[in-house]
Amino acid sequence: MSVLAITGGTGFVGRTTVNHTLDSGHSVRALARRDQTLREGVAWIRGDLSDAAALEELVRGSDAVLHIAGVVNAPDRAGFEAANIGGTQNVIAAMERAGTKRLVLVSSLSAREPQLSLYGASKRGGEDAVRASSLDWTIVRPPAIYGPHDTEMFDLFRAAKAHLVPMPPKGRTSIVHVDDLARLLVTLAEQPTSGAIYEPDDGRIEGWEHAELATAIADAVGTRALVPRVPAPLLRLAARADRLMRGDKAKLTLDRVGYMVHPDWVASADRRPPSSLWQPQMETRAGLRDTARWYEREGWL
Repeated sequence: MSVLAITGGTGFVGRTTVNHTLDSGHSVRALARRDQTLREGVAWIRGDLSDAAALEELVRGSDAVLHIAGVVNAPDRAGFEAANIGGTQNVIAAMERAGTKRLVLVSSLSAREPQLSLYGASKRGGEDAVRASSLDWTIVRPPAIYGPHDTEMFDLFRAAKAHLVPMPPKGRTSIVHVDDLARLLVTLAEQPTSGAIYEPDDGRIEGWEHAELATAIADAVGTRALVPRVPAPLLRLAARADRLMRGDKAKLTLDRVGYMVHPDWVASADRRPPSSLWQPQMETRAGLRDTARWYEREGWL
């Protein structure tokens, strides 16, 4: 049995990773901003990515660290960089002080094109910090992640329920189910692949064309939906309107539009994890249906 330290353990990907870690026979040390319910096999460490003492307590005595925590939406460059670059640097520093060597960083496919968005640039900056460290590291760049509890792709399910799913201009994207991603992260903690950068997906080699994905989501919620293409200028206008209405809580931001309109977010064939190490197990249409049913049970749809 190993001890895995996990940042972001209360988030969408993190909670699933905690479950997989326990199911794999390991114990967990997990960082959390607030007090958590006691759970067998999990030691909760109160703190955040700016808390050096909490991070040292988190990583001390751990066999590997899964750094999942980060920010996907922020009002400005400083907000992204503080969490995704500064937070990663703080985790690295704590590990180097504690002598913990093995790090699995959850980055983003957006880091492949850092010039397109502040978010992607900040995730690339976190990767650069890891590559410059003395640690034994592996970087994982997930594409769009879906599954129960997700609040990001949920907007597409909600739109499908209303029979109208606006999508960006023509392009393709990969997706991955949260269970498959979590299983990969635990596997990488168990079987180090030093210096590798992986781009996992659902096994669909050419990804999903945007309209094709929208139609699959509509099928999952049991509806048919119109899928209009929204030109980049209209998306930018909608982002400005969302900012006016919701301020810093806006979900459609100009920064997001920057990478939404990029035509190729398909996982690179030469960066897929080796099939001997990991393969996706969730068939996507079945996974979308399961996710839709979860949203319905929870009253989200």
